[in-house]
Amino acid sequence: MSNELLILITAATSIGFFHTLFGPDHYLPFIVMSRSHAWSLRKTMLVTAVCGVGHVLSSVALGFLGVILGISVSRLEAFESFRGDIAAWLLLSFGLIYFVWGMRRALRHKAHEHAHIHEEGINHNHSHNHMDEHIHIHAGSGSKKNITPWMLFTIFIFGPCEPLIPILMYPAARSNLFDLILVASIFSIITIMTMLVVVFISVRGINIVQIKQLERFSHAIAGAVVSLCGISILFFGL
Repeated sequence: MSNELLILITAATSIGFFHTLFGPDHYLPFIVMSRSHAWSLRKTMLVTAVCGVGHVLSSVALGFLGVILGISVSRLEAFESFRGDIAAWLLLSFGLIYFVWGMRRALRHKAHEHAHIHEEGINHNHSHNHMDEHIHIHAGSGSKKNITPWMLFTIFIFGPCEPLIPILMYPAARSNLFDLILVASIFSIITIMTMLVVVFISVRGINIVQIKQLERFSHAIAGAVVSLCGISILFFGL
């Protein structure tokens, strides 16, 4: 193994780990959506993995295309930046829409009381909310499909892995095809594994905490967090 390849492998490992860890958009959407939708840990990990694969493969495919066609790094970087802006705006828009829906749902979910008067002269107050009634009526109907995983997948397809092409793929391509495939694979595996580990630990930790007062706002909170991820990309470059 040449020194150049060893350096690239080390760079692929460290960059894949730190660019994921320091990019909250790589894991926060899955954590908050898992909590708000009460996904099982298995489903959460599956959605995270699928989105992670789509995230890295879109950049890997673009990098290979650039190498084969001889496209300059600067042109690919400009295109990746454009893709990143699209992903950030999609993340922000989805989060805002989800936040508004979540607030409306939370307000409808607010419990209130009705006085019940029985013939025997016994009076008492009954607390309920209209959302529970709605859920009871439509429970198990299967008429509504949850599109949240597909929305996240679409957003992550647009999301670029900015350091992959200029820092890793193009330098590796100067050597041979094997080095290029190896470096791209290591970066992709480390990125996806980091996403999975962070989501796994966070979901397990969050599920231990139960705050009854905030449960009905879980969807609104999830939407707010996703929106902030989009804002952090657009205005802070995270």
